[in-house]
Formats: sequence, structure tokens, C-alpha cells
Amino acid sequence: MVATRITDPTIAFIGGGNMARALIGGLIADGWPLTRLWVADPDPHQRQRLTSDYDLPNITDRNAQAAAQGDVLLFAVKPQMLRPVAESLASAVQSRKPLIVSIAAGISANALERWLGGELAVVRCMPNTPALVKCAATGLYANPRTNESQHALAERILRSVGIAIWVGDETLIDVVTALSGSGPAYFLLVMEAMEQAGVQLGLAPEVARRLTLQTALGAASMALAGYETPAALRARVTSKGGTTEKGIEALEQGELHRHFEGAVTAAFQRAQELAQEFTEDQA
Repeated sequence: MVATRITDPTIAFIGGGNMARALIGGLIADGWPLTRLWVADPDPHQRQRLTSDYDLPNITDRNAQAAAQGDVLLFAVKPQMLRPVAESLASAVQSRKPLIVSIAAGISANALERWLGGELAVVRCMPNTPALVKCAATGLYANPRTNESQHALAERILRSVGIAIWVGDETLIDVVTALSGSGPAYFLLVMEAMEQAGVQLGLAPEVARRLTLQTALGAASMALAGYETPAALRARVTSKGGTTEKGIEALEQGELHRHFEGAVTAAFQRAQELAQEFTEDQA
């Protein structure tokens, strides 16, 4: 769904680290007014980076000051720090009832809502690190208190750094974590292996790296064009009896599909374990 742009709500970021900075940069590039962005972070170095990068007028070391301004309160703190931070803001949040957006891994929407005093619209998100270059893939889940306009607003915020896709069951956020949250590392590992293979066969390291990275970009761009599935594209570029066919045969003999299924499953299981650990801590 698409948000109707009449006025821009004020977004208060609690935490100003890498992901917060990525979102702030995306929002600014999307035309969000600087005066409607607040950031609270206790680290003076983080605050200085925000000032240097974006010249934001509203940066503070006090969470309550930022929270008092926010129509949207976006939590971008480490999961283990979220409970004390949220509980310290419960009074301010209850007086204002903002939309709550959390990018903290492993913290359920119910737990965060409870720490903040209850009766709140909460959107839980799992963006990935390509948000730093405006190419994120983000999964979102909204609790039942979140209305249509709040859905649209949360989606607009996360779309400022890439694509944003909703899931209807919060447990699927763990799958999103395993697939797209951890996924950049899987692709980077493949790039690393291809680069090393090129070097071993005689290419200079810089040449192997540039060819590998551009090939990865080209393959992703073809797939994103959406005309054919990755499987169909792969079949189309695999000429019978050619070099690509031999390379694919070698990968399939190594059970590549099984290894990737195992990697995503292992990451999913670990995400569930971490969520359970946080749930026990939240009790």
C-alpha cells in the first residue's frame, strides 16, 4: 500500500548506529524534512557522525527528549539493551501513543509493547545490511493494533532504503532473518570463492574481484527485472555442451542446493533459539 503524503510525521530514533544512519539517509533522500527527524544516542561519537553526515538539528543524548517529539518511535538499539530503554520511556510513550517501530532482532512485538505500557501499535522489522547502500530487503510484521495508515507509514520508512515486504505471522520474521537478514553473507561468501578461483587460475586479484562483483551485480539485475525466474534465467544461459554447463554440473555434484538449504535452515534455527533466549529474559 502507498502512503498519502500530506504531512510528514516526526520520527524519533532511539539509537543512532549504522542502521539508524542508513534509514535517516534514506528518509532524507526521499525528501523527509530534517526538522521532523530526532535522534537520541548516548555516544558522543555517534552524535558527531550524525551531525557531520546529515547536519541534523535535533540530536540529543536523552532518549526521553527525543521520544517526547515522536509520532513514530523507532528503536534501533541492541536487543539486550531494549528492555531497560523501553521501560524508561513507558510514561512518555503512554502520553503520546506513537507508532512503535523496532529493528531489534529477537524481541517480540508483544514484549516491546508490554515494556512500553501496552495498548500500542508495534511494527517489528528485519532490515539487512545492504540498507547502508539503499539496497535493503526488509521483512515487516505489524501487531493487531496497527491500523492501515500506520502500516503505510512503517512501509514508507523502510522502503527509503530498499524493498519492504510484510509477513502475516510474527514467527516468519525468523525465516526473514535466516534468508535475507543473513543472506548477504552467503552471497559474499560465493563471491569470495569465485574471486579466489579466478586468482588460482591466473587472474590478478583486482581483476578477479572486479569481474566477480560485476557478474554478481549483473545476475541480480537480470533476476530483479522480473521477466523470468532465476531458474529459467540460469537455464537460458547454460548452453548444452558449453562451459557454463560444465561449471553447473560441478556445483550440482557438490550438492549446492542442499548446502544452501542447510545454511538457511541452520540460521533459522539459531534465530529461533535467540528469540527463545530473549523471551525467557523478557518474562
